[in-house]
Amino acid sequence: MTENTGVNLGVLGKKSSRRSGAERVVNAPLPTVYGKFQAIGYLDHDRGDEQVALVYGDIGAENVLTRLHSECLTGDAFGSRHCECGDQLASALRAVVAEGSGIVVYLRGHEGRGIGLLAKLRAMALQAEGLDTVEANLALGLPVDARDYGVAAEILRDLGVRSVRLMSNNPRKREALVRHGVQVAEQVPLLIEPCESNITYLRTKRERMDHILPHLDAVAHGS
Repeated sequence: MTENTGVNLGVLGKKSSRRSGAERVVNAPLPTVYGKFQAIGYLDHDRGDEQVALVYGDIGAENVLTRLHSECLTGDAFGSRHCECGDQLASALRAVVAEGSGIVVYLRGHEGRGIGLLAKLRAMALQAEGLDTVEANLALGLPVDARDYGVAAEILRDLGVRSVRLMSNNPRKREALVRHGVQVAEQVPLLIEPCESNITYLRTKRERMDHILPHLDAVAHGS
């Protein structure tokens, strides 16, 4: 397949004005093992986080294949099997390249569903003792999910995107984007085959957090 590295320079070639906190700072080519992306860097003035949108091809404005990926150091960088985050990130990057265009917004400040790295590790320690991911956060006096997707919506609007095909199993991401003014034309499943280390975690996300994970039905409950 011929790699599509074209970018809508009319959108990406200029620095945007500040939009309720998110300021575009830099646009740089980023060759990866998946394809050649444009890395568009943003500063969230409200939270102080540095964000990046990986853009592939000429994305247009409507029905843009998009992934909002929450930062997960253990999964994305270390290959943890406790979650499916690293595999989801890789699958999303492959998907936008196969599509010929799309966006992966990598959301800093979302570690551990927004509770931070050290708190996430404490929660993982509690899970090793038998609590599920929801119970572990609550036992630490922390919210089950503290993520906010307002900055993601700002980034998409800055890129000229009005509607997306959202790669996610989490209905709350869809609801958040719509609430912030970005239409979701379709929710595209991003299903990763479970393993022994994450099956309990995935079942908890389905049963207690409403994630759409129908593929778990094929896995014996006792596994």
